[in-house]
Amino acid sequence: MPTYEYRCEACGHEFERFQSMKSAPIRTCPRCHKRQARRLLGKGGALIFKGSGFYATDYRSSSYKDAAKKDTAPAAKDSAPAKACEGCKQDAKTCPKNKAK
Repeated sequence: MPTYEYRCEACGHEFERFQSMKSAPIRTCPRCHKRQARRLLGKGGALIFKGSGFYATDYRSSSYKDAAKKDTAPAAKDSAPAKACEGCKQDAKTCPKNKAK
């Protein structure tokens, strides 16, 4: 259901209403209660996909996807492994012995 914009010609109040396309236009202004409300031509509505399964990246070009893969490529295999904690085999950053220090 679309959202329609209205303006009262008597008081100038502008408002929006969420209505069915089959509904009759609103004629009474909610502010001054005069029957001079007119439906305006909207700025245009875009098609909006709502719900799960629709992503902004679904329809990207193949060149965009290739560039994104290069940006997220794993680090070089030559990098040194993380230091292990003294006395155990865990990573020094996550070892509970080091947290106590």
